[in-house]
Amino acid sequence: MTIPTGPGAGHGHNLLGPQPTLLPADPGPQSRLEAGEEPAAVAADHPTSSAAWATLAERALDAGQTIAAYAYARTGYHRGLDQLRRNGWKGFGPVPVDHAPNQGFLRSVAVLARAAATIGETDEADRCRALLDDCDPKAAATLGVV
Repeated sequence: MTIPTGPGAGHGHNLLGPQPTLLPADPGPQSRLEAGEEPAAVAADHPTSSAAWATLAERALDAGQTIAAYAYARTGYHRGLDQLRRNGWKGFGPVPVDHAPNQGFLRSVAVLARAAATIGETDEADRCRALLDDCDPKAAATLGVV
């Protein structure tokens, strides 16, 4: 899933708060995913790619494989946290959904929220929803989390 970017797609930012975290592009795995390569192969070759794990999670959830989706999404979430921290994120502050390299992490959080809700893990679903809202107020709606 690619979120549209461009003029007018910017993130509202509180000038007194932390600056938005914008992950660097990771063209290797992203180009392979966009070319239709099997995401499991991409994840195996690029295990730090949240986008690969998010794609696996989305496919599993769409196929009704909720537990697999949950596991893939949790992996993408943790890989994304590692990337965010390496890029200055302190556990809070904007992570704009309209910045394409951030989307693997945010997509993973969104699938984790949906899978957790499906299996009745309400607290986890709520935490994930709150994280999406904290990262970018439009992330949950953009990524299909209600």
